[in-house]
Amino acid sequence: MYLCCTRFWKEMINVKTVLRKKKLSTGAYPICLRITKDRQTKYFKTLFNATENEWNAKTGKFNKRNQNYIQNNRLIHKFQDRALQIIGELHLEKDDYTLEEFEKRYRIESNPIKNNVFEFWDEIIAENLLAGRTGNARVNKDSRYIVKLFHNSLKLTFREITPAFLHKFEVFLRARGGSDGGIGVKMRAIRALYNFAIERNIAKEKFYPFKTYKISKLKGKGLKKALRIDQVKRIVQLDLNKYPYFTNSRNYFVFSFYTRGMNFADMMKLEWKTVDNDKIFYTRSKTKGNFMIKILPPVREILDYYHKNSLGTKYVFPILLKDELTPTQLENRKHKTLQRYNKELKEIAKICEIDKSLSSYVARHSFANCLKQKGVATDVISESMGHQNLAITQAYLKELDSAVLDEASELLL
Repeated sequence: MYLCCTRFWKEMINVKTVLRKKKLSTGAYPICLRITKDRQTKYFKTLFNATENEWNAKTGKFNKRNQNYIQNNRLIHKFQDRALQIIGELHLEKDDYTLEEFEKRYRIESNPIKNNVFEFWDEIIAENLLAGRTGNARVNKDSRYIVKLFHNSLKLTFREITPAFLHKFEVFLRARGGSDGGIGVKMRAIRALYNFAIERNIAKEKFYPFKTYKISKLKGKGLKKALRIDQVKRIVQLDLNKYPYFTNSRNYFVFSFYTRGMNFADMMKLEWKTVDNDKIFYTRSKTKGNFMIKILPPVREILDYYHKNSLGTKYVFPILLKDELTPTQLENRKHKTLQRYNKELKEIAKICEIDKSLSSYVARHSFANCLKQKGVATDVISESMGHQNLAITQAYLKELDSAVLDEASELLL
């Protein structure tokens, strides 16, 4: 075995260019980097092979018998420089590191596939699915698709994601009709991906583009939509004998309103075992907060209806059609049913002569707005909705229906 040796610091780390004695079918030998630390050794292949007569044992380089010896020696130096650079970074980051840590970082930086944004994104999506985080997986999948469409290439490194890249991507999304809220979702997905890449030593923090490009400017500016109590009652009183095909959507909206704005995902997964006499117990998926809610007459009527027309599953509502679905099946079912629910709510609004675009979240906004109109204290509204602090509720209420202010202004007439 022939070698060239570089010693690094006092820890006796040896970086050696090695012609390994494992003859290939061509008669040449593979050229490797040999890294030794703490009496442990690992070999890392380069792109080159050489015969003994074209290799200089003392210098660890190709000699003049190699046809492209000058160019090949320059490339060999790049492998050595990369190894020394990684050792330097590890030395600065921690006093003691293992050869395995060096190997992980070296192999990632040496492998252009691992440094490919789209390849890494696929890994993150797979991890989300494995962990049951299907919502995150869907957002990442959608974001990956649109970035790939914008970049128009399968090759993209994290180094190429610069503030200029992000600004151009934003322009691209706006040209396609993207709103601040929608663009913000995509940008946050890219930022999270970049953060994961830094954690796993695939990307470098010094090139982090979000120090310059600020996502905070993309906060959605659309006002929250909310109904007055008289408008909610129109939906409650909708004649289901006349409009039987809207039974489920009407029931979901009314149920959500009278259960303090329970969101669709939690309603979908609500089980009969959580309904106990005059109370409903559940944990909100988004915040993990625990709720105990009194069953009011409109809610009781809806529960009785679904108990009578049960599909025989453990779920209260006929959204999930069987028990023990996989996370992916749950997400797909939620997506499909929610689309239909929101579409039917808009038709219900027309029937009830409500001049607002209804969606599943309007029930939650309306609950807060109606309590506000009834003069309920903000801290009570905050606790009833499960907000983590009063400031969230104050900001929430500030965006809601301004009918009270309009009526106050009319006093001046």
